[in-house]
Amino acid sequence: MRNSITKKLLLALLIIALLGAALFYWKRPEHKATSVAAIPVRVIQVQRQDVAKSLSGIGTVQSLQSVTIRPQIDGILSKLAVKEGQWVKQGDLLASIDDRAIRANLDQARAQLGQSQAQLQVAGVNLKRYKDLSVDNGVSRQTLDQQQALFDQLKATIQGNQAAIAAAQVQLSYTQIRSPVTGRVGIRTVDEGNFLRVTDTQGLFTVTQIDPISVEFALPQQSLPILQALVHGNQQAPVKAFVDGDHDNGTLLGQGHLTLIDNQVSASTGTIRAKAEFDNGAQKLWPGQLVNISVQSELLRGALVVPPQVVQRGIDNHYVYRVKAEAVESVPVKIAYQDSNLTVIEGVAAGDTLVSDGQSRLKPGSHIEVVHPQQADVADRASEPQP
Repeated sequence: MRNSITKKLLLALLIIALLGAALFYWKRPEHKATSVAAIPVRVIQVQRQDVAKSLSGIGTVQSLQSVTIRPQIDGILSKLAVKEGQWVKQGDLLASIDDRAIRANLDQARAQLGQSQAQLQVAGVNLKRYKDLSVDNGVSRQTLDQQQALFDQLKATIQGNQAAIAAAQVQLSYTQIRSPVTGRVGIRTVDEGNFLRVTDTQGLFTVTQIDPISVEFALPQQSLPILQALVHGNQQAPVKAFVDGDHDNGTLLGQGHLTLIDNQVSASTGTIRAKAEFDNGAQKLWPGQLVNISVQSELLRGALVVPPQVVQRGIDNHYVYRVKAEAVESVPVKIAYQDSNLTVIEGVAAGDTLVSDGQSRLKPGSHIEVVHPQQADVADRASEPQP
């Protein structure tokens, strides 16, 4: 009886030991590793498309022409023909200066011209008569010479009268101040009724050309060879202006073309200044505004393009994970161009399937499971470091 109980206890202990050994076996890391499912990843295909390489900088919007309207004669400002902020064309009347005194001088000069012309006519008749008489010695040579001098003097007087009329007409034209450029009127500094002087430096207001408009910007001196090639090229280099960001996420204000580069590099900043001109019919660009500039320096045709997150950085080079069957392989690549939206690479072919998310858990030969966009959160969680 006692032997039977002992055997049962030994059998129970043996069973417990076997269960413990089995449980330990199934919890071993080696076993867990062999039972892990394929790694979830997202993938993309290599695309072939044209890519514009660009140079970026910060620029200031400048008017091609900005004119301060000043009087050219002294006088009372009798009328303002435009309002602040009004759009005017070249030749439009802007303001008028009291012209009564100048008109009186012009009338006086015309009257003097008429008087001189009448005197010249009489002197001409007398001169002809004296010349006829001098043939028969009917008049002395001295009298003839005096009449000739009087005639010439009156001719010179008429020329003086005509010059006085022309000067008065010019002065009269200055009483009508007209716009020298097409643009927008600025803030007025003088009201009607004020006495204007030529020596006034402040002026009445400014007229600033808005369309077209230019942007001056600076780029590193290393960009000089590229800018020289663009300026001297057969085609105008496209330039874009943005605000609140760059060409990837900013608001596009206008598209123009590169017009010139400065004749020297700034020794203090190591930059070269350049200018671009923009059509500005919508008036999104405004003088004095700070904008971000993107100059298209080259167009890569048929480039192999992937999102930036596809390319991984190794110790010595860049690489991507290319999908092969249900596994991945590491492929070294060369970056030809990169911005915040895309990367141009060399070393793969158009249509190749590359891993775009979940690379942190991958190594060459890893088995993968491609997830759909709605399963993106699964891939995101799988790419997080495991505790």
